[in-house]
Amino acid sequence: MGYLKELFPKMIRYRLTRNGFVSPGRPMNLTFSVTNQCQSQCKTCHIWELYKKHSEKRKEELSIAEIDKIFSTMGHIYIFNISGGEPFLRDDITELIELACKYLTPGIIHIPTNAIAVNRIEKKTKNILAMLKADYPHIHLTVKPSLDHIKEKHDTIRGVPGNFKKVLDIFHKLKNMQAEFPQLHVELGTVISRWNVNDVKEISNYITRLGVDSYRNEIAEQRSEMFNQKNHITPSADEYERAIDYFVHNIKTNMKNHSYFNRLTHAFRLVYYDLAIQILKQNKQVIPCYAGISNVHLSPYGDIWPCCTLGYEKSMGNLRNYRYNFPDLWNSAEAKNIRKYIKNNKCACPLANQAYSNILLNTPSLVRVLFSLILTK
Repeated sequence: MGYLKELFPKMIRYRLTRNGFVSPGRPMNLTFSVTNQCQSQCKTCHIWELYKKHSEKRKEELSIAEIDKIFSTMGHIYIFNISGGEPFLRDDITELIELACKYLTPGIIHIPTNAIAVNRIEKKTKNILAMLKADYPHIHLTVKPSLDHIKEKHDTIRGVPGNFKKVLDIFHKLKNMQAEFPQLHVELGTVISRWNVNDVKEISNYITRLGVDSYRNEIAEQRSEMFNQKNHITPSADEYERAIDYFVHNIKTNMKNHSYFNRLTHAFRLVYYDLAIQILKQNKQVIPCYAGISNVHLSPYGDIWPCCTLGYEKSMGNLRNYRYNFPDLWNSAEAKNIRKYIKNNKCACPLANQAYSNILLNTPSLVRVLFSLILTK
């Protein structure tokens, strides 16, 4: 109930902000790309090429002291998404998350991983969980290894031989940790691209048999963040719709067998899938986008973005130039200009992380979520 009392005023403020009436306040969702280091050589992302050509870029990434300064000015965040690169390549990932817990007080922390450094991921995850159990037992941790196909086909998409076996290895190790750390949620995630869009049913059935806590998918996008704007990676709207039909059928068939929380999650996903298809078909914002208002993205170098899709192309500024003071940058003239750009429908994308916030802030979409819940009782 306390969560709802805090959330409703934020929702009202975010709507007023989008229409230019008030300042944005604090976002409810933060994604932090903690490093651009990555051992993968994915067909859908070219961050790894940046480090291959410019290894000195690692020295430019935010230090833990700088992150401390930034987090101390940000205030409460509901969901803290950690991204990369490969997040577990940061030696100080546990200290970074501890700072997030101290200053941002999130309810959920989410970490994806390419699963390549199995021993490192296992050790770092145990350290993070031990810290949470001792000091922040109410915070839930989700770790999501990426699985884009089965066996060698996954390795081909990800560009690393043997990666598939490592995904299974770390998945089982993470599942075994749940007996000691019940706040750990273990997911698997698939990036649906033109290399696997016709095999979604096969991939999904395989993952379901593994006994995963939940399974997410997102569509491969051309993003400034990933340096892949010139690469043909996104499936057509029709291809994606055919692939998603399988997920929609499974959700509707099995929804009533889940807990209320999981049914609510699935109801949001049903609305999101339809929204993503419509965005791909129409190439416009189907519902208002609140990127740079409800959600914010922090780059490894201190840039503040409204979202990772716009990324470097539409940065709101760099926190190093604002003495690490987030509110000063968040309320700057440049930030206001970026919000105006988004409000004027200059961009459109099916970015899942942002779309869920947009659904929450759009009354017709939220009604559809509630309607899906009612139908499954």
